[in-house]
Amino acid sequence: MSTHETRPGSTGGADTPGPLHGGPDDDYTPEQLATMSREDLDLLGARYDGVEILHVDPGPEPGSRLEKRALRQVGLVWTLSGVFAFAFLVVYAGSGWFLPDWHWAENDGDTWSTLFNPLLGLTMGLSLALIGVGLVLFTKKLLPHETAVQDKHDGSHFDRVTTGATLTTGYKKSGLARRKLLTRSLAFMGGGVGLMLIAPLGGMIKNPNKGNPLGTTAWARGVRLVRYDGSPVRPSDQEPGSLETVFPAVPGGNRQADASTMLIRLRPEQLAQDIPRRGQEDFGYGDYVAYSKICTHAGCPVSLYEQETSRILCPCHQSQFDVTQGAKPVFGPATRALPQLPITVDDEGYFVARSDYVEAVGPTYWNRERI
Repeated sequence: MSTHETRPGSTGGADTPGPLHGGPDDDYTPEQLATMSREDLDLLGARYDGVEILHVDPGPEPGSRLEKRALRQVGLVWTLSGVFAFAFLVVYAGSGWFLPDWHWAENDGDTWSTLFNPLLGLTMGLSLALIGVGLVLFTKKLLPHETAVQDKHDGSHFDRVTTGATLTTGYKKSGLARRKLLTRSLAFMGGGVGLMLIAPLGGMIKNPNKGNPLGTTAWARGVRLVRYDGSPVRPSDQEPGSLETVFPAVPGGNRQADASTMLIRLRPEQLAQDIPRRGQEDFGYGDYVAYSKICTHAGCPVSLYEQETSRILCPCHQSQFDVTQGAKPVFGPATRALPQLPITVDDEGYFVARSDYVEAVGPTYWNRERI
């Protein structure tokens, strides 16, 4: 039997004229190889490839109690992996359909809202972990174990044929073809895990944020201004120069950070100096004005009010806003005025909003104009 260079990276003689080498192509023609079974090709390739078998453990006997128990274990683990994968899909896609709404702004602090992300992580983590557990059990308890030393060659037709036979024989030895429980649990797990990994990409196809969530709050026409405890506010409840934080009288309103509002009653001398912003001359009610509590610089809560200087201070970066000038910034890094909430009173004499804020609250973003 003639030989050619077979070090790693060589062609095994495949680039030279005549019969291909690197395996005994001169001993076996392609026609002869085509008539041999996969098992025979596997053994032939091992023999000519210099394989030395050190130890063979054939695994559990087909149909034995040991095999059946191992099959149930692996099948159960992979089925559970699929169950957790589909549970991930239920949690992820079920919001608003058959599960409680997960929207954090409306249910901040609610049990379902706080469990949303942990449930996603738990179900995905368990699904992926069980895949690994199932693979370990399958390998250790069902596959035949063989310890061998092999001298690898590459490049010849003989090597390609026998290598293909080795791969297909390995699949046959795995028993997947006859172990229907494993193939069904594997298919169930694969379908669930595949959908689980693809599902988060749905947010790139369809925007889950409908409407204008960055530009709107829960305030609307006729919504009452209430304190944190839910009690409504009348014009006679506050002393001149005082400030009170109010929220929209809607479910979860006192937990919506973007809707928190400062209701300020101006003193007579402040009211005389008041210069409303253009187009917002009627946003106040009598000596009352209402401004967003969210700083337009970095989103910190602004609630430090100096009635002597008519300034609202942000404790984070020391921005200051003058309430007698439409809450425009007069000091610090903020460049936008605090949005003003238009207010009035209802038939019962309680403060209500006339509409939502006419501009988005909070820090500036790329398409917002400075006012």
